[in-house]
Amino acid sequence: MDRRTENLMAFLDGSHSVYHAVAGLVRELEGQGYACLEEGEPWKLESGGKYYLTRGGSAVLAFRIPEEKPLGFVMSAAHSDRPSFKIKENGELTGTYTRLATEKYGGMLMHTWMDRPLSVAGRVLVETEQGAQSRLIDIDRDLMMMPNVAIHMNRQANDGYAWNPCKDTVPLLGGPDAKGKFFPMLEEMAGGRILGHDLYCYVRGRATVWGLEEEYLSAPAIDDLECAWGCTQGFLKAAPAASIPMLCIFDSEEVGSGSVQGAASNLLEGTLNRICAGLGLDLSCMAANSFMVSADNGHAVHPNHPEFADPGNAPEINGGIVLKYNAGLRYATDAVSAAVMRKICSRAGVPVQTYCNRADIAGGSTLGHISLGHVSVPTADIGLAQLAMHSAFETAGVRDAIYLEEAMEAYYASALMVDGNGSFRVIPG
Repeated sequence: MDRRTENLMAFLDGSHSVYHAVAGLVRELEGQGYACLEEGEPWKLESGGKYYLTRGGSAVLAFRIPEEKPLGFVMSAAHSDRPSFKIKENGELTGTYTRLATEKYGGMLMHTWMDRPLSVAGRVLVETEQGAQSRLIDIDRDLMMMPNVAIHMNRQANDGYAWNPCKDTVPLLGGPDAKGKFFPMLEEMAGGRILGHDLYCYVRGRATVWGLEEEYLSAPAIDDLECAWGCTQGFLKAAPAASIPMLCIFDSEEVGSGSVQGAASNLLEGTLNRICAGLGLDLSCMAANSFMVSADNGHAVHPNHPEFADPGNAPEINGGIVLKYNAGLRYATDAVSAAVMRKICSRAGVPVQTYCNRADIAGGSTLGHISLGHVSVPTADIGLAQLAMHSAFETAGVRDAIYLEEAMEAYYASALMVDGNGSFRVIPG
């Protein structure tokens, strides 16, 4: 197995919550010598410096300062969150059984969570003498399950059953003797009184490579941790260039990005302003020669339901980077940004394919569309083709993850000069 695939699988296996995913990416950055910046303190940026900042423990931005005056920014954006079930406040439900009350986070295929071992991970705020400290929690064992109702009692189960999140997806934690033990167990793990928590269910399944030629990768949260990992690796491996490379991993995409650490916040715009102010640069001039790659997975043509795909724009797994288009601009790709990405991918030897929703099937939006409201630069929406998006266990291609690393390494080693009519020049590092 390729070492890059092994590294991706290890990252997926260690990312049981959005907070653990970002902590894993931060370890990668720190291992490459990136220094942490605090938003609440003055920044002193130096030529050749490597920096990162986090917000909320679930978003991370990283960038490098070139030795010479930069032309612009080359940025990528991916997201750290995934559809899941969030544990409610006062979440124990007791009676014949002890269960946990949950609330849907994002839009998931609910039935895929049933009859699987589950556990809980996230963050807690623990009381200290100075205030409160954020600590990660991962109950790393088979803890609970959402049991199905037997077919004998639910004859409609195979006929389009409507799942009710108030009833069907409430995890079973234990018998009546488990009453009152869940949150004290968390406090013992956290080492203090818990003042607040953001805890989520996760599936106890490890990433696996399968298929006759070991061509498929399946795991929880492939959307969008596969892109977050690929962008990070390309960012770290890229040679120096004439622009400032920036890696952006946002939270909250699955619920509209409307959080202080989401793409709709001031996080990216504020960071760009501070970088320019610290280096004596004009952000408007820098933005004119900047580019954004919004990386969020797309739908592969389905083996059993090819009718859901647009006939001319149906990506195949392991077919390469997917350029995503939408006439209503829910994806930000246009002729200019598509041409840039094709040029970059050609230099990297990476194949490119295209995706459009079938004209009578509505699609969603992604980070590129949202971030344009704050930082208006040419943007390409890309992804990797996958199956079963928003299932508890998703499937993508082994080769595609490597293609993304290679494409992003070439992208981050480039600078762009774009004029007002859309003509551009790619300057390799």
